[in-house]
Amino acid sequence: MENLNLFIRSIFIDNMIFAYFLGMCSYLAVSKNVKTAFGLGVAVTFVLMIALPVCWCINEYLLKPGALSWLGAEYAGADLSFLGLIMFIAVIATLVQILEMFIEKYSPGLYNSLGIFLPLIAVNCAILGAVLFMQQRDFSNAWTATVYGVGSGIGWLLAIVCLAAIRERLNEKVIPAPLRGIGITFIITGLMGIAFMSFLGIKL
Repeated sequence: MENLNLFIRSIFIDNMIFAYFLGMCSYLAVSKNVKTAFGLGVAVTFVLMIALPVCWCINEYLLKPGALSWLGAEYAGADLSFLGLIMFIAVIATLVQILEMFIEKYSPGLYNSLGIFLPLIAVNCAILGAVLFMQQRDFSNAWTATVYGVGSGIGWLLAIVCLAAIRERLNEKVIPAPLRGIGITFIITGLMGIAFMSFLGIKL
């Protein structure tokens, strides 16, 4: 039940876009059509699903103070937490590189439509933010970290697909010239953020 609550919270209440404004650059740039936005959202969700349990294991068994005690009593006082940021970024970058090669091979259309934003998943602050939140909240096991990662990814996916669907419909409307493009997108994002704030009243 606790993991279900965490999953729901990470999608709706602690949404990476609307609660923490993480991953906004890709969110605004790749949300022009639903197909591309969905592809990027799935890619981000996949990276989060794998990165969080891997980073949890690295943090739990290598980086935390006393984490190396399994090597012997002489390592019980070791503290490698200062390497956390480097290790986490390395894991994320590796996963993104593997994902990029996979998409290029099996979905070249999506690969071309995502362009530079696919490799930039490696520096998507929503992913690194989720990893750091996982470390800060000190989850008890890798499964909980995985649940949080999947929920955070689905929340980001939901946000970008909803925005893309709205922007596609706006292409059929007459919009005042000063608001066209990024201007109306900022307004829509703000309204969506206010809408998602309604989930703060949910008691889990």
